[in-house]
Amino acid sequence: MSASTGKKKILFVDDEPNVLSGLRRTLRDQRKQWEMDFVNSGQEALAKVDEADYDAVITDMRMPGMDGAELLDRIAEKHPHVIRVVLSGQSDQASVMKTVGPAHQYLSKPCDIEILKATLARAFSLRELLGEGCLKTLVSGMRALPSLPVLYSELLNLVQDPNVSVADVGRLIAKDPAMTVKILQLVNSAFFGLGRRVSNPVEAASLLGLEILKPLVLSIGVFRQFEASEIDDRVFSMDALWSHSSRVGALAKLIAKAEEMGSPAVEDSLLAGMLHDIGKLILVVNQPAEYAQLKQATADTAEQMQAEKEVFGTTHGAVGAYLLGLWGIPQSIVEAVALHAQPGLQGERALSVLTVVHAANALVHAMDDDASLEKLIDHEYIDQLKLAERMEVWRNLAGAADL
Repeated sequence: MSASTGKKKILFVDDEPNVLSGLRRTLRDQRKQWEMDFVNSGQEALAKVDEADYDAVITDMRMPGMDGAELLDRIAEKHPHVIRVVLSGQSDQASVMKTVGPAHQYLSKPCDIEILKATLARAFSLRELLGEGCLKTLVSGMRALPSLPVLYSELLNLVQDPNVSVADVGRLIAKDPAMTVKILQLVNSAFFGLGRRVSNPVEAASLLGLEILKPLVLSIGVFRQFEASEIDDRVFSMDALWSHSSRVGALAKLIAKAEEMGSPAVEDSLLAGMLHDIGKLILVVNQPAEYAQLKQATADTAEQMQAEKEVFGTTHGAVGAYLLGLWGIPQSIVEAVALHAQPGLQGERALSVLTVVHAANALVHAMDDDASLEKLIDHEYIDQLKLAERMEVWRNLAGAADL
């Protein structure tokens, strides 16, 4: 970010002069918030990014010399903290396959300027949650989250079976939060122009189809398996993380149904519960020594958030939410992931996906490790929502369900 002005520094790249002049004109009112540069080639853009500290690059896809995919790929390698967005009218499958790794989001051209502004504003606001350390660079640089090795291997075998159905692939992907997030990033992008958001991985797989899913799975860097060799399993267990996350997702869905929250919120609650601890995975993959230090500092679930702030300068919720927000995952899910351990920071007071994920996470922890529910639940938040009496109902749901 430009130190002298405090503005966000944005670079727009397009080989069509009319597009750049149109962007200049329509974004004139953003000049108080953004310092903007406009260039007409990938080579010139790369030179700009090498010499100045940009917050975001917005590029067209098809350009002579260096296309948008190669540009973002090189920026991701050299300047991983930069937020990378494709703004393009090109929508063939090959172009999407090239950008699904290095691009954070894909917006279609012509783009509603309000959508572009909202996309960047959301990414910038989420980034503020991460403080001043190196986490912004680490998270922005991630192209894929690691998956459970057994599921990753099974998926590789499945997509190469000539008789496989898209539903079979979707159901397997739904078992793994990392793979789920990646296909939701793609299906919710403007490339597909669905006009609605999708948070169910089986539906997402069906909409993508095998023609896209197969090369996605087989391409290098879109999905990858978790390498546990360098991480002490006493410090971190991938199986334990996904088991806990799956149970929280299942209970959050049951609570949302019991509260008659409606279909979108029920699906979002399941997904947000599955993803609520994904920041732990990001931290342990990128900073295993510091994560080991954290685990040594406290084994108490209720005290973990303070320990995270001391070691990393932020929480695993904020780390996970930043990546999900960059990848265009729906706002209600991002918010639930960011604040699942501290829902009182939510601006409004209403029963939401955040509410049920907060409750489900606390209840599952209390069942598993003798953690005190009193210490894990934000009682002031629950009381403000007038839901204290419902806690017993939710506790019974947790006990009755085969979690």
